[in-house]
Amino acid sequence: MPDPKFEIQMLHDRVMIKVDQEPEERRSTSGIVIPATVKMANRLVWGEVCGVGANARSVKVGDKVLFSPEDQYEVEVHGQTYLVMRERDLHAVATQTTEHGTGLYL
Repeated sequence: MPDPKFEIQMLHDRVMIKVDQEPEERRSTSGIVIPATVKMANRLVWGEVCGVGANARSVKVGDKVLFSPEDQYEVEVHGQTYLVMRERDLHAVATQTTEHGTGLYL
């Protein structure tokens, strides 16, 4: 009998995030190639919200968010790795409009 499939519902203010895969090597703004072996301390990363709890107020599924990947809980679902964290651990939400914010958008 095959394994049953489960729907995942996040609880409280928890958020499930799929981390954007960073390329093997990066380029600085001046064009210098930075190899994948160089690790930058305290680097924030972007990810996509895949699930939110009922008490999450500022994010919704599909939002692109900025967060610190350190000390977060990892979970693997169907071969894909996700991070689970509290909404308050997010640093920013990317938006298409600039009604309020820095005026920077992706």
